[in-house]
Amino acid sequence: MSFEFFRNREHAGQALAQELAIYAVRPDVTVLALPRGGVPVAHEVAKALQAPLDVLVVRKLGVPGHEEYAMGAIAGGGEQVLDNDLVRELGIGAKAVDEVVRNERHELERRERAYRGGRPAPDLRGRIAILVDDGLATGATMRVAVRAVRRQAPTRVVVAAPVASPEACALLYGEADDVVCPEVPDAFLGVGRWYLDFSQTSDEEVCRLLEEAEGRRLRAPQPEDLAR
Repeated sequence: MSFEFFRNREHAGQALAQELAIYAVRPDVTVLALPRGGVPVAHEVAKALQAPLDVLVVRKLGVPGHEEYAMGAIAGGGEQVLDNDLVRELGIGAKAVDEVVRNERHELERRERAYRGGRPAPDLRGRIAILVDDGLATGATMRVAVRAVRRQAPTRVVVAAPVASPEACALLYGEADDVVCPEVPDAFLGVGRWYLDFSQTSDEEVCRLLEEAEGRRLRAPQPEDLAR
């Protein structure tokens, strides 16, 4: 079976939006991007669905000395997932774990301030929350995102990514109400493998796309206007 290579994150977002068409033009949908790479993808999804866009900042907890290898993740509101079996297997002490959590918590708070610019987090109670990232390797970071969103009592939590490993999908089916991934290759080999352009997304681009999405929302006709 052949799989699609995405030109860039914008192209991936357009492809993903087609798979999420059932959520288009609904007043109860909010699209939440996992920064940074998930923002350009989610921006295209929100634009196609005519839904508001915001961010859900989640930080991976990297193994000390091998930070690219996740031992857990954290999200806003104090939500945390830790792979205790891995921590024990690698002999990582509680002090080292606490230091990683503290450092990542500082970065999480910095990003929330930078990206929102003082805006409050969206109220997700009674809404459909669509969580978007540019790809899912282990699913650990998205899992903590789902758990953080669950605390706000949405009616439905949907995980969406252009490409994911089979293992990540299996993990997230047990957490979310729906998992939408157009491409699930058996030989996953990393998210970047499926993008022709997987260059890093900057904080400046994240802020620009969020401002653009907010401008669209403010310009859109409101329900009371349509009723006149």
